[in-house]
Amino acid sequence: MLACALTFLAGICLLLGLQRLPGAGTLGVVSLLLLPAWYWRRRLSRWPLLLLAGFCWAGWRALVTVAASLPAEMEGQTLEVRGSIQALPERLAHDRLRLRFRLESWRRQGRWEPVSLSLRLVWYRDAPPMRAGERWQLWVRLKRPHGLANPVGFDYERWLFAQGIRATGYVRPAASNRRLRAARAPPWRSLRGLAADALGRLAVASGPLALLRALALGDRSAMSTHQWRVLQATGTSHLLAISGLHIGWVAGLVFVLMQRLWRWLGGARWIAAPRAAAVSALTAALAYALLSGFQVPAQRAALMSALWMLAIVISGVAQPWRVFALALWTVLLTRPLAVLSAGFWLSFTAVAVLLFLSLGWRGRRSRWRQALRLQLGLLVALTPLVWVWFGQVSLLAPVANLIAVPWVGFLLVPPLLLGLLVLPLAPALAQLPLSLAAWSLQGLWAVLETLAASGDLMWPAPAVAPGTLGLLVLATGLATAAVATGLRALSPLLILPLLSAPAAPRPAPGDLWLTLLDVGQGLAVVMETHAHVLVYDAGPAFAGGFDSGREIVAPFLRHRGRRQLDLLVISHSDNDHSGGARALIGKFPGAGIHAGQPGKIDWAAAQDCHRQPGWKWDGVSFEYLRAAPVSSDDNAFSCVLKVSAADGRAALLPGDIGLATELALVGCCRGGLAADILIAPHHGSKRSSTEPFVAAVEPAWVLFATGYRNRFGFPHAEVLARYARAGSRGINSATRGAISVRIEAGGPLHVQGWRRARPRLWRDPG
Repeated sequence: MLACALTFLAGICLLLGLQRLPGAGTLGVVSLLLLPAWYWRRRLSRWPLLLLAGFCWAGWRALVTVAASLPAEMEGQTLEVRGSIQALPERLAHDRLRLRFRLESWRRQGRWEPVSLSLRLVWYRDAPPMRAGERWQLWVRLKRPHGLANPVGFDYERWLFAQGIRATGYVRPAASNRRLRAARAPPWRSLRGLAADALGRLAVASGPLALLRALALGDRSAMSTHQWRVLQATGTSHLLAISGLHIGWVAGLVFVLMQRLWRWLGGARWIAAPRAAAVSALTAALAYALLSGFQVPAQRAALMSALWMLAIVISGVAQPWRVFALALWTVLLTRPLAVLSAGFWLSFTAVAVLLFLSLGWRGRRSRWRQALRLQLGLLVALTPLVWVWFGQVSLLAPVANLIAVPWVGFLLVPPLLLGLLVLPLAPALAQLPLSLAAWSLQGLWAVLETLAASGDLMWPAPAVAPGTLGLLVLATGLATAAVATGLRALSPLLILPLLSAPAAPRPAPGDLWLTLLDVGQGLAVVMETHAHVLVYDAGPAFAGGFDSGREIVAPFLRHRGRRQLDLLVISHSDNDHSGGARALIGKFPGAGIHAGQPGKIDWAAAQDCHRQPGWKWDGVSFEYLRAAPVSSDDNAFSCVLKVSAADGRAALLPGDIGLATELALVGCCRGGLAADILIAPHHGSKRSSTEPFVAAVEPAWVLFATGYRNRFGFPHAEVLARYARAGSRGINSATRGAISVRIEAGGPLHVQGWRRARPRLWRDPG
């Protein structure tokens, strides 16, 4: 059964690995051919049939998901809609509310039309109290699924596709926004509200309280950016941010306690103790899963616990691998697109490793040795997945988890579970165990913060080549087997793929590689020579936690194999250019800094770019073009950097200069402005890219760094027409993602957008 499930899974992966979806006709023909082929499966091999079945099943589900998308002509329109709230609303920073909303109808041409569409909405301010299950009538503005597209980093479009969300947007202020019907709260949802109120009354700080809410209710919206960083640095996110593991803890704890209690009470004379304990454990696991919001990790954990306990109830004993296979089959048949999420692979792989290592125990061993072996096995087996999905591995994870796993399992979950059980009966009595859980969590958090503060011990894994990944998977399998069998001599095989991983390619001396990263409405450009790297601007940073320097620029440099940043140029002080600079310098503390407004950088020593002489790296020339200041506006102080490869072809980066500065540059530096690549001044604003400036630069390509459907309307239509008249080709990061430019001696100018270079069936190719 397990081999069949894995073959079906391989078919799903095959479909999801395609660059574009096959048509409904193709899938229909293949599906129809599968029926007679399966009838004659005794004469044919069943493995290809299962592979094709998984392929077709995922294809149909993907087609249905794509078909339920917002029509392109509805993007950007203000719509009056009706629908229901599908999940617990999330309270975010700055009085924002995030909703999962099922659209049922919208008003078009004066009448309501039925529609079925899953939305993700944000209500920015003055949002009223809202509950899951309520129906609302709202004014919204929507757009099709779209995210930042870079060689590394979180793929938001893939996440939306896996969740079935086919449009995002925000709620527009309107007097007619109103609740149509209050939610009919089931008992478990009422208990969630009761538990949330009880946790809110605990005498603990807001930080630990946010973690306790995440652990008890699956509500992670109140967790701060600092808390996520600590969990990431220590490799413990699965303990305090995901409820799946804890459902297994609850089921196991209740099973052991109930089995002993049942025997002590003498109930084994009527019902066998394992069966009675299994019923209790099943009830507790399902109740805790519902209490935590029954999100995807909780669904998987509850499903596996339920199958395990039902097997004990029916036959008195559970066959672990059969239960595992049934759970895998259930998820693949009900939610095949879950294969696109990291949680699917991490959770099923972790359970498989635990089963493999636990069932291999023989004889008496200390519990600490068993726990150590389990933790070591998990670390080894999950390394390839963490490498592929997150691009970095926490070197603190083994130590942190060795402390945190038993702490959570024995000191935190039991009092928390006891408090939640007592809460409906005696809320006053529940305060004591809940307070004990909070104090325990505070102690654990102090340990994790101390470990995280010991240094930046996140290993930035290099880019994964298919061959290297295959070797790594093989090596981790052997190393996991070594942990299980005690053949420790095999463990060093794990490092062989790391040693054989090819270094990231670099430009030849005299060549220039330029990458305009997709940071939304902002600018971040990485320029590489053979042995040096320069970053021009670091994109925006927002109070809500997203920081382009930390989330996009630094991971890209690591991905490119760069361990050192030579120079950061901050063109001027606007947030969309300078916001991510501080976090980037935190990752590369030895970098020099040039800035157009050095006086406005109060967190580092920066030199005025306008006073810096030109220099050469590896045969590539760098120089700042200067004009007399013509305005007190921040944009006018932008560093104008020209970079010339050894063969004379050049790139010009003018920051956010406007009309007056452009004309001043034409007057003083006209002969030095010519460039093959131009980053459009001020993102293509109407008050930039003047005709004299465009004529002086005469670029072959102009690169626009803008956000998708940005509120400024960049790039302006007049600017696009101006460049077109000059014979320049334009490319926009909003529609093409990160833009790669390679200037190599003897070769043509190579310009390509990431969306076209790496097409995926869930991603708009631009």
